[in-house]
Amino acid sequence: MTTALALFALITWQVAALGPLRRADKRLDRAVVGRGPASLTEFLADLGNLAVALPVLATAVAYALWRGSLLRASAAVLAIAAVPALVAPLKSLIARPGPLTAETGYYPSGHAATAAVAYCGAALLVSAYVRPGRRWWPSSLAVVLTFAAGVGLVLRGYHWPLDVFGSWCLCLPLLLLIHRLPARNSRRPRASRAPAAKDR
Repeated sequence: MTTALALFALITWQVAALGPLRRADKRLDRAVVGRGPASLTEFLADLGNLAVALPVLATAVAYALWRGSLLRASAAVLAIAAVPALVAPLKSLIARPGPLTAETGYYPSGHAATAAVAYCGAALLVSAYVRPGRRWWPSSLAVVLTFAAGVGLVLRGYHWPLDVFGSWCLCLPLLLLIHRLPARNSRRPRASRAPAAKDR
């Protein structure tokens, strides 16, 4: 968690101060923007849309609640609600122009943050109820979807690479908080209904 926040602070400083990382970010973006089939990269970028990512998380939250995981489900809801609360002020403060426009408000990426919290949060909720030998697939699928959304956002020119990477660093602490909560609610053991043995 500390490492992610430190990286986010470093990236934010470099973006705001027009540092070497921002200049390298610009060169990288110019080399890759527009690459790949437009239909595919647009599809990947759309994975970060709220209309696509939110139903995935909502389904996982409903499933977790049905299985009795109130704490993790509530934390996931709070995490996705925290995304605009964290991202919007930073967009206004940093006021970074977009790759293909002079309009500002591109750092950090709200779509990348939405994808990370929605897909990875859903994986954390579901994986607790998957067989131990198969628990790798929800997290692997979530990472692939999150990464794919970030790649699509960059290739389509909707965001700079550091916009996406910074969002991932910002969201990692939210996901770690979900992970550290118990997957199942603790229940007190029921009192035995058997009659107490008489003293002899």
